[in-house]
This record gives sequence, structure tokens and C-alpha cells, in this order.
Amino acid sequence: MKTWGFGIIGTGSIADFHAAAIKEIERGKLVAVANRTEERAKAFAEKESCGYATDYRELLANPEIDIVCVTTSSGSHATIGLDVLNAGKHLIIEKPIAMNTKDSLALIRAAKAGGVTLSVISQRRFEAQHVAVRNVLDSGALGKLLLVEVSLPFYRAQSYYDSADWRGTIDQDGGALMNQGIHSIDLLLWFGGLVDTVYGKTATNTHKMEAEDLGLALLTFKNGAFGTIMASTSIQPGFAAALNLYGEHGTIKLEGSSVTHWTVPGVEAPDLGGNTNYGGVSDPRSISHVNHRIQMENVIASIESGEELYLKGLDGLRAVQLVEAIYDSSAQGLPIKLEEVSE
Repeated sequence: MKTWGFGIIGTGSIADFHAAAIKEIERGKLVAVANRTEERAKAFAEKESCGYATDYRELLANPEIDIVCVTTSSGSHATIGLDVLNAGKHLIIEKPIAMNTKDSLALIRAAKAGGVTLSVISQRRFEAQHVAVRNVLDSGALGKLLLVEVSLPFYRAQSYYDSADWRGTIDQDGGALMNQGIHSIDLLLWFGGLVDTVYGKTATNTHKMEAEDLGLALLTFKNGAFGTIMASTSIQPGFAAALNLYGEHGTIKLEGSSVTHWTVPGVEAPDLGGNTNYGGVSDPRSISHVNHRIQMENVIASIESGEELYLKGLDGLRAVQLVEAIYDSSAQGLPIKLEEVSE
């Protein structure tokens, strides 16, 4: 059986989770990492017992590397991702896929043209409670969906934004919506479907930064349901993300990785087996790598057997498109109608 060689471009904090996930993949091997700073690249490589480079193009030329994980700052995802795809490597890219819809679509089309796989990290889809909700929606047990509410009352100290010059910038990082809120927004779209119109407001209240630390939105889905979004990094001391679904036959309320309410006719609440750990509320490193591993294993299964790819490039694009529309709506003071994008 083939061993899948991985490369990681970027050795910041999120790269640790990718490396830990790769270690647990039965036929996965971390071959090399890349960072522009040799000291950082070498230190990470020594810790993970792999090779390193200061120019990521060396990784792309390495025949032992099949899959590349891009864990650099968000604003570099599009440029580096295109280089990865054009080199014929499969790409796993950290959220967000890119900083705008145009660049997201360019990545999707490059993957399709090159016959390689593109997956965007949105590991929360693999959590048991979210899988259970998706199954309920597919079964029709909730009936007509009426409202989906997303709340992300996180906290980040000013030191977080001061830790790198790109943090909190609009073109390289984004704010509470594009950075922290993107996971909850992905879940909202997974559960609610395509969005028709959005009215949004953003503000920067408690941080010295370019992007927003508070974002709000009111959505109308194409299926007629409504949706709301609140994402912030100003709420002290920080609380778990919440997601509530209201249907004509019942209600589901989720907080963090727990189910706090479950009224679904004929369907019992999922047994989470006590696995309700949730992190990232005030410390972005306090998360698990397990669902990263599950997503990576899904990518390998999709490449090998054509199994359904759970997180496609188009999923990442739709989340970015919605955030971009919220920004546009806030700037214009008007609702924005979303165009349906196809590959």
C-alpha cells in the first residue's frame, strides 16, 4: 500500500496540529516543511524528524511529497496554493481558502485543470454533534428549516494581534468573521444551504487593528429560512461558539462541542460519549488535532477510491463569499444579493 508523503508550508502554530495529525495517519509521512526563516524551519524539522527548506518551491519539486498542507498567513493562501496545484500536488489548505471569492475560484479551477484534489480545512464538520445534525436535516425530521443562529463570542488580547504584523489586517488575515468565525459560518452554510441575501454590520471596538472585532449579519437562505451571525474577539472572558437550528417540528441547540437542547421527533440526541472538549475561545492553540486527521484521511480516501470529499474547494469559497458580502453590506449600508458560483 502506498505511503502518502506530506509537506507543510508554514511552521506557525497551526502547523503543529497538521504535523500531529499526519503522525497518526497509518500511511502518512511528513517528508519536509518550509519556512522563509531558516531557524524556524530547522527547529520545526528537528522536532518532527523531517527535512526542511526556506523556499517552499523545493517542497513542490520533491517527488516524495504527494500532499501539501498550506498553513501560512491567510493572505498568502491563494498565491502559494496556486503554486502547489500547478506543481501537480494535492492541496490541503487552512481556512480561509483565500481572502476573496475571485482568488478562491482561481484555486478551484486550477485543481480541476490539474486533476488534483483541493480540500479546505473546516474540521468542525467531523465533530459527532455536527454529523448528527446533518443526518437529521437530511432525514427531514426537523421539517422546514426556519432559522439558523450562529454566535461566536470569542476573546483575543491585543497581544495576539501585535504578535505579527499581518494579524488583524484586511488583506492578510481578516477579523472576527474571516478568521475566527469562518468555522461557524461553514457550519451555517452546511446546515442552511445557499444564501440569497445578507445584510451585515461590522465594527472595530476594542482592538488596534484594521479588520473587525465584531461582525453581525442577517441572512435569507434560498430555501426561505433566515439566519443570523454574531462573531467577535472582544467578548471577555470568551465563550464557546453556539449554533441553534429551529425547524417547524423541533429545535437543536449546540454550544461548543455539546448538545444543550435536542427536540427532534423520533430521533434521540446523539451520544457524544463524554467527548465534548472545546477550545479556541481565548487561546487559538487550545484545540485538538483529531479532526484535522480525520479530514486528511478523507482526502487520501478520496484520492485513492473516489470516496466523497467532505470539504471541497467550493465549500471554502462559499464561506469566503458570504464574509465578503457582509463586509460589502456594512460598507454600503445595503443588503447584498449573493451570486451562485459554479466551478
